[in-house]
Amino acid sequence: MGSIQRPVRIANCSGAVPDPGDHMLNQAKYGQVDVITGDYLAEINLGNDAEAYAKGGHPGWIPTAWDGIQKTVDIANEKRIKIVINGGGLNPKGLAEKTHELVQSKGLKLTVAYVHGDDSMHKIHDLLAKDEALPHLDKANSNVQLAKDTKEFIGHPSEMPIVSANAYLGMRAIKRGLDEGADIIICGRVADASPVIGAAAWWHRWRETDYDALAGALIAGHLVECSTYITGANFAGFFKHDISELLSLGLPIVEIEASGDCVVTKHDALNGFVNADTVKCQLLYELQGSIYLNSDVKADITHVRVEDEAKDRVRVSGTIGAPPPATTKLAVFYKGGWQCEMVVNATGYATQKKFQLLEAQLRGKLKDWGVLDKLDIVDFQWVGRPEANPTCQLASTTYLRIFAQSRDRDAIAKVLPALGYNTMQHFAGFHSSLDYRTAAPRPFLGFYPAVIDQSGLEESINLIDQTSGKVRKIVVGPPKKTEPIQDREDYEPTDPVDLRTFGETIMAPLGDIALGRSGDKGANVNCGLYVHSDEEWDWLRSLMTKAQMRKMMGSDWQEWYHLERCEFPDIKAVHFVVYGPLGRGVSSSKILDALGKGFCEWIRAVHVPIPKRFLGQKGDVAKYHARM
Repeated sequence: MGSIQRPVRIANCSGAVPDPGDHMLNQAKYGQVDVITGDYLAEINLGNDAEAYAKGGHPGWIPTAWDGIQKTVDIANEKRIKIVINGGGLNPKGLAEKTHELVQSKGLKLTVAYVHGDDSMHKIHDLLAKDEALPHLDKANSNVQLAKDTKEFIGHPSEMPIVSANAYLGMRAIKRGLDEGADIIICGRVADASPVIGAAAWWHRWRETDYDALAGALIAGHLVECSTYITGANFAGFFKHDISELLSLGLPIVEIEASGDCVVTKHDALNGFVNADTVKCQLLYELQGSIYLNSDVKADITHVRVEDEAKDRVRVSGTIGAPPPATTKLAVFYKGGWQCEMVVNATGYATQKKFQLLEAQLRGKLKDWGVLDKLDIVDFQWVGRPEANPTCQLASTTYLRIFAQSRDRDAIAKVLPALGYNTMQHFAGFHSSLDYRTAAPRPFLGFYPAVIDQSGLEESINLIDQTSGKVRKIVVGPPKKTEPIQDREDYEPTDPVDLRTFGETIMAPLGDIALGRSGDKGANVNCGLYVHSDEEWDWLRSLMTKAQMRKMMGSDWQEWYHLERCEFPDIKAVHFVVYGPLGRGVSSSKILDALGKGFCEWIRAVHVPIPKRFLGQKGDVAKYHARM
């Protein structure tokens, strides 16, 4: 490892496309930072923009990223702040050239660079022609059953053409660019945490084999990659805070030490808060178990520690690193076919029977017309349940979401007419918004998470000369040392405690004791739950077996799903991955919570037998639920 110096202060400026450029400016304006990084690319962005970009109708890069650069470049130059973002999207070269022109027009002495190598569309047909075409990310897990039609597109390249294929790159090109003097680096599909890892590796002069340090930076990047998710947003404990504390949130900063350990913080002048709870919740977001993968390093977070150090300062330590896998994720989007959806309402009495009648009417007419069998999915989702003895009509009203998909556009086009055919035979009190624009057939993209050998990628940093504008390309190559991915840890409670020893219980929401977070990973949903005291931890880990999670999922549990469980004892968390609920992924999932963000909040709302003495210690939570 290189020489030890002060921690590098890295400020995040974005977690998704909608995050405005003001965040980048604020991170530069309201305090000293060394590097600003931003993650703009949810998995769906590249697929959504691919066709328009190919036809010249989209710049390929993310407009909010460009907005941030325009607003920030002067102050970044003044304060000598580096900027590393993946807002280049499908066209990092284009955004880099535009940024270079801006820098030149202002007379600033800044070197702009861009990372290439993630776009794999030029080789997709060669990948499809291999004996094992595009192996699925979960292929190695023999217990996982993929959703229906997951691989259908591979055998129908003309009917279901691929529109984008981008490999998740690591930090190697980013670090090399900073080593070579780049001030602004524009990336395409690098992994969410890669800009943070690259910045820390450059600052501390880490070698490629400094795995513990790299792993710590990977987790630091994971913690701040989602914008305000760690400063008060998407926070399970938000209800303990005044609304004013949750408005206009500032974004996080991470101070990464030479060891890879870090402190998560924020600018004092900006609203929001950082504490051990917000950090633990974000740590548990979108995990796949105890090993966090990146194309540069594997991070073992089994014994990660999260500790309040001071107001708005939380120390994170205990991550262990190992060589990366020889492969990386390849996000493939393809034209999946057509879909439609519509919503109808029912009020009050016998709602279940009302929705059963409507479903029977619609299915019957689609069958009469010979199109029911042509629908790959036709789903009827009863959203909400009417309040008993309602205080107003809305409290008694719930809705039925009708969702259909097919590769046959004409079959989808028949769904709304089938509903209309029975319009005047509707159930008592049928009503809707009368707006059925979503019922018209519209194309959708399927998502397929594949794996690709890193050795087959040409990952490069491309530096634009300040004076001549000429580009100097440096190919960084794959990691020099790799090791196979091991099976994910999956086990029931270690040394479980007899639940009877905790004394008298009360049926109450799990959320009265546990906080947590959930998210999507392709077809899968993760859910992490944690508590605060040692006694609560003995109870939680003993209660939350895989059988208990299946029970709490109720009728949503399907026998073809697979469930994995592990524990993070140092933060008192139990973690689950449910394989399968999101079908073919967020862009084509039939479920309302296609990103899996609501899953944990649902599980926290399920009643379990909680020891009475625990609830006595959580009176503020219990009172909140009583008011609800």
